[in-house]
Amino acid sequence: MRKFVDWIQALALGLGAPGLFLAALADSSFLSLPEVVDILLIWMTTQHKSRMVLYATSATLGSVAGCLLLYAVGRKGDQFIARRFNADRVERALGAFRRYGIMAVLIPSLLPPPMPFKIFVLLAGAAGISTGRFVLAIAIGRGIRYFGEGLLAVWFGDAAMVFIEANGRAVSLSLAILCAAGLGGYLLWKKTRTARQQ
Repeated sequence: MRKFVDWIQALALGLGAPGLFLAALADSSFLSLPEVVDILLIWMTTQHKSRMVLYATSATLGSVAGCLLLYAVGRKGDQFIARRFNADRVERALGAFRRYGIMAVLIPSLLPPPMPFKIFVLLAGAAGISTGRFVLAIAIGRGIRYFGEGLLAVWFGDAAMVFIEANGRAVSLSLAILCAAGLGGYLLWKKTRTARQQ
């Protein structure tokens, strides 16, 4: 597996933005390349700061494309999900989708490895979340992550990698908590508004 990861990294570096797209697609679909896309994005941006938007966009679109592959499996593959994941975990995740909709995908998309993410993508398909809403949630979550990393690379250069290694998880968790708090506030407002109308 290490040789394959090294090959993906070399390919991405050789191809530039299209390589970053392919690495993000692979990582977000059936392979697992923890932090490879993040490292490549930061390194490539420090080398060519003027291309940050191109690199971050390529990584985001690649991740959306990879997630769509898993989402399609989830739409058709109850048996695949049952074989790969614990039944209690699946039921809890489906409950989250029924209650929170696309926020049940957006929040995990912000979380750093080794937080589980692919199960949420598969279950978004199984729960029947619309394709448009699913793509929007993934694009927002991954866009925040990759554009944030790109900006750090532009501002701090090589030191961005050190910052991400030291603080990446804390920043990702903080963003996820902010999204969850926003969702909680929205649900409370909606509940209060419904109660007043009755």
